[in-house]
Parts: sequence; structure tokens; C-alpha cells
Amino acid sequence: MKVLFIEPHADGLLDIAMRAKAAGHTAWYYCHDYDPRNCPVGRGLVDRVADWRTVIRRCDLVLLGANDYCLHEMQRYRAQGIPIIGGSTESAEWESDRAKGMQVFKRAGIPVPPYRAFTSYDDAIGYVKRQDRPFVSKPSGKCDDKALSYVAKTPRDLIYMLDRWRRAVKRQGLEFILQEKVKGIEFAVGAWFGPGGFAEGWEENFEFKKLMPGNLGPNTGEMGTVMRYVKKSKMAEKVLRPVEAQLGRLGYIGNVDVNCIVDEDGTPWPLEFTMRCGWPAFNIEQDLFDVDPMEFLAGLAAGKPPYHAHKWDEIAVGVVVAIPDFPYSHITRKEVVGVPIWGLDQRSMARVHLAQAMMGEGPNEQGRREPCLATAGDYVMIVTGLGEAVQAARQSAYRLVKKVEIPNSPFWRVDIGARLSRELPELQRHGYAAGMVFSV
Repeated sequence: MKVLFIEPHADGLLDIAMRAKAAGHTAWYYCHDYDPRNCPVGRGLVDRVADWRTVIRRCDLVLLGANDYCLHEMQRYRAQGIPIIGGSTESAEWESDRAKGMQVFKRAGIPVPPYRAFTSYDDAIGYVKRQDRPFVSKPSGKCDDKALSYVAKTPRDLIYMLDRWRRAVKRQGLEFILQEKVKGIEFAVGAWFGPGGFAEGWEENFEFKKLMPGNLGPNTGEMGTVMRYVKKSKMAEKVLRPVEAQLGRLGYIGNVDVNCIVDEDGTPWPLEFTMRCGWPAFNIEQDLFDVDPMEFLAGLAAGKPPYHAHKWDEIAVGVVVAIPDFPYSHITRKEVVGVPIWGLDQRSMARVHLAQAMMGEGPNEQGRREPCLATAGDYVMIVTGLGEAVQAARQSAYRLVKKVEIPNSPFWRVDIGARLSRELPELQRHGYAAGMVFSV
């Protein structure tokens, strides 16, 4: 099979392309951020192309890695019969336009946290002052997902942040929402959707978004995830099944995920859609496939995904390994390219998912330079572990993380999955995450 992987940023498709190549497929990799002549992401690891348009008509399958690049052009190629896994301009709005996403839930009869949309910081500040309580701020529309994202603890810290964004000229005029804070446990569910509806299996997952242990520091996208595939999911029946008809009308083919807060009464409040492959979720999911992932995606596009494609109920834990100045290297311009990666053998590479990496050079034990894996950015890899219980999967992942040698202060969160020891019993009291065990 000839497969083309397109992503605007080097988030995770390099790993998927490498695995497709190892499985015997022809794999072409394109990253819009980087000119292959100047940027080394994937160099020596996959076949990189300078222009995806030169190969797309030869492809049996195209996989898009994000919702903010070439979506209009993809519509033309879909019309030509090329199977494309990923979003359209309309499906992308379910994720990027938070207000539109909330309307999708409402049409499906799913209750959502009350919210109000704004384009004026002065109006939002006035609203917070009148309400005298904290809210969750989220971007809505076309802007950096991390911009305008803030979970306030008090009214005054939200007022400060709104005023700070107001004074930053580059932030003027962006649309955002202020959403009611819901106390509870964060829990998400995803699935694959195609012409035949939902593929078999629901992917239940727990995200760890903050940079530091204890959920401290800035949002990074994600520093790690706990996930499993199940045949039955109460959460899926609550927040995914009801939107199936709307997905069908979109003609959507790809992954859809809904992140929720489950309150003390057991009500799941949807926070947002992810209408694409999640990162690092899709890298971690590679460990849970029981079939060739490319064959699964080709079947999904054709409306006939294979049954029993996943390892049911097995738990996977993924840990992001980064180097300084992640997540701000694009601002500080710290050198992050060419740092050797040692300590990994062929066996361990099955559970190492490279993100911003390449083949480079580094000194051996005698000081002579020789080929080795090297960094090509600050978001280096995702290391995974599997187990029948969360704790066993965590331990497996962290044992492998400790084998990674990067001479530039690599770091990772040490508590991925730990909070589930207290959260699982509460979720299971309401019928969610049934059968999931923290430790044996």
C-alpha cells in the first residue's frame, strides 16, 4: 500500500510513517513547517517529500495529522476518489469553534456547561466582574489553541489574564468563550468513524496536559495519556453515539474524541471535540492495534474496518520525553537539533514513538563519531507501556524511559496515570470505566 502522511507540525506522524514503512508499505512523509532541505525531522528514517502534491495521486491512503492545513485542497482529492483519513473544513470547526461544537452537543440532546462567547476583552472583563466568579476561558475559531486557554481559580486572576491578552496587540479581536467551571473528574472517550458509522471499539482515555507533576505549570497539549479499548462504554453511549447522525451527514472519516468532566452526580459534561488524530494518543494507540493500523484505516475509509482490531481492555500508558526549552523552544530559539539519543535497542523501539527525531551522529564509547538517533526538535518521543492494570502499564513505561539517554537534560512527568488510583473508584461508582483496574 502507498501511504502519504501530511502534518503541518511535527507532532506524531513521523512515528506512524516509520511503522508503516516497517510493515512493508511505501510511506511518504510531509511536514509543512519544515523544508526537507533545511529541517532534519525524519531524515534517514522515512522517505520525506518536499511537496505532497507530487505523490498524492499515486496513494492508496492519505492520513492527515491536524485540522489547520490543506483541508480545502483535500476536498478536491476526495472527490477524485483518493481515500483520506482526516478532517474537512466543516468537521474542523467542531473542534476549533468551541461555540459551534457546543451546538453540536445540544442538537444531539447532550447537556453542556453554560457558556458565553466574546470577541471583546472589555465585555468579558465586565461580565466576570458582574458574575464575581471564575470561569474557564477557551479559544474559539482560528487561533493558537494555547492562546486564551485558561482555567481561573478566582475572578481576579481571570480578569488579570483577560486584561493581559487585551494589552497584547496580537491577541486583539480573537473569539473566545467563558464557560462555567464544572467540578469533577476529567475523562474522555474516542472512536473511529467512517462511511459505515463507528468502527468497533471505544477508546477511553485520561489526559495529563500540564508540564509538571501534580498538574502544575503551563499547558503543553499533553505530557502523557492513559488509554484502553473496550467493546462497551457508558461514556460513549452518553456523548458519542448521540452525534453519530451528525458525523454521517458531514461525511467524516477519522478519529473523534470527546473530553468530559464527570460531576459528583455522575453527569458527563462535554468540554470539547477532537476531530483528528490526537497527540500523543494516536502514537500510544499503535500499541493497542491487533492488526496492521494501515489496513485498519484503509478499511475504515472503505466503510469496512476489520473487526477485533484492538487489544481489548489492555491498558496503555504513554509518557512524553522532551528536552529544554520545551514547550517554548520556538520562542527562545534554543538549539534542539542533533542531540544524540542512546540506550535504545531494536526490541525497545517497539514501544518508543519518535516525534521530532532523525538519524544523526554521536560519539561512541571510544569517542569516535558514528550514526545514531538524534533529536530534530524539543518534542522528542513518546514512550509506552502495557499492562492489565494502570500501575503495571505505568511501571513498564517508566522502566523504558529510564533507559533513554539524551545528553541535554531530558525530562518527563513522573506521575502519568497516578491520579487514577483515586479517580477510578469514583467513576466506577457511576458506571464509567467499568472493569478498569489501577493495581492488582
